[in-house]
Formats: sequence, C-alpha cells, structure tokens
Amino acid sequence: MSADFDRATDLIRGASALLVCAGAGMGVDSGLPDFRGDEGFWRAYPPYERLGLSFVELADPVHFREDPELAWGFYGHRLKLYRETKPHQGFHIIRSWGLPTRVFTSNVDGHFQKAGFPDDHVAEVHGSINHLQCFDHCGQPVWPAGPDVAIDEDTMRAVGALPTCPGCGGLARPNILMFGDWDWEGERSEQVLADVSRWRVSQDNLAVIELGAGNAVPTVRRMSELASARNSALIRINPREPEIRHSRGVQLPLGALDALSELDKRLTAG
Repeated sequence: MSADFDRATDLIRGASALLVCAGAGMGVDSGLPDFRGDEGFWRAYPPYERLGLSFVELADPVHFREDPELAWGFYGHRLKLYRETKPHQGFHIIRSWGLPTRVFTSNVDGHFQKAGFPDDHVAEVHGSINHLQCFDHCGQPVWPAGPDVAIDEDTMRAVGALPTCPGCGGLARPNILMFGDWDWEGERSEQVLADVSRWRVSQDNLAVIELGAGNAVPTVRRMSELASARNSALIRINPREPEIRHSRGVQLPLGALDALSELDKRLTAG
C-alpha cells in the first residue's frame, strides 16, 4: 500500500484544487453510527429492533403525519447526537492542505461546516438535519433547527412540544430527503449543489477524494466518478469497497481518518 500512498500524495501535491466526495463512512471515525444494514442500525438503536423497525421504515416522512412523536423521536435523537459529536481530525487535515476545496456529501450531519468549511462550499445532496421545513408547505422558507427535542430513550419517542413552523405554527420536519419523499424542499441544497458543480467544471487540475462512500446508495460514487472523468485524479478511500476502475485512480482500503492522517504525514514531510 505504500506505493499507492505515494501515488495519492503526488496527485494531491500536484493538484490546484480539491473536490471531497463523502459518504456515511466519513462520520464513523467521529463515533457516529453506521446504518449499514438492519443489524448495524439496530446496534445503534436497540429499541427499534424490539419494535421490528428498520432504518428504511423509520426514515419515511409518513410518520410525521401518522405518528409525529415516533418520527421526531428518531430525528430528534440524531440531531442531538450530531450536535454533540466532534468531527474527527480528518476534516481539519483536509482544510490544512490549503487547496481551494469544495465538498459533495450525502451526510446530513453538518460536520463539514462544524469543522470550518464554509456553508456555501458544502453541497448536501440529501439535505441537512440542522435545517427544518414546514410539513404542510405553508410557504415558509427552510430555517435553522432550534433547541434539542426531548426524547424518552427507552421508547425512542419524543416527549413534550415538537418543533413547529414559524410561519403557520404547524408541525415542522427535518429538511432531509427521506425514502419515498415527494415533499422534500430541496431548494437550499440544490442551490449550493449548482454552485459547487459550476466551480468543479471550471477547475483544470482537480483532485477528487472520495471518503467512505459505498455502492448500496451510490450517489456519492457517481459524483466522484463524474467529477474525475475529465482526466482528474480520483483517490477512493474505503475499507470495505475500495475497488476502482480509473486510469488516474488510486484505491486505499482504509477508514477516512487513517488514510487522511497517512496522506498528511507524507504531504507535510515534503
């Protein structure tokens, strides 16, 4: 693997800009749960195993209508967890390289911004748990999430007042693209995605680093391969599915933090 690290280091050192494409594996080194398969989800949330509810079943906007305490129990717990979790050092390593950088991510945790990346440089293709929208589409623009939602962790149900829309007073929901979600208000995410896409195609010497993005939901992989198709370098970092078919590609079968730390060590060694 040393030769692969040497090659990846040379690609980053020779680049004039960097596109980071990050999936759920980017958050694992921060201590965030991996929802890979029902077993992984239930390890993170044992009460849902007792109820026989999978991640796909819970991440369905219908629950905000039929059982809002159940819906906000799940998303309220995640909001609090993401707020309390510190992004791992890998986020800061990328910033320390000093290259003009943009991010494309399927993660909804807001950890790139928490680590210091400007909000308008981070395309959150599935939205953000840190923003809410009106469940009834009253016309209120998307707004930042407010205080944490109180959760009974034995039942994983919300207790007390639920988040409401400042425009109409109706129920609020996270501004996240859920499964079977025809009501997601994606304007905020789509605007940043358009800006990042224009920036990407304007770069003549771009390196693409893909971090923790698998094949199960290939949104991030498709972007990294599209972005690197114009003779850009692609560095794929993934401990489970590192395989790459790319003339200028390098595969590193490691977690995000380990791989970024080793790359940083080589880059700073000169």
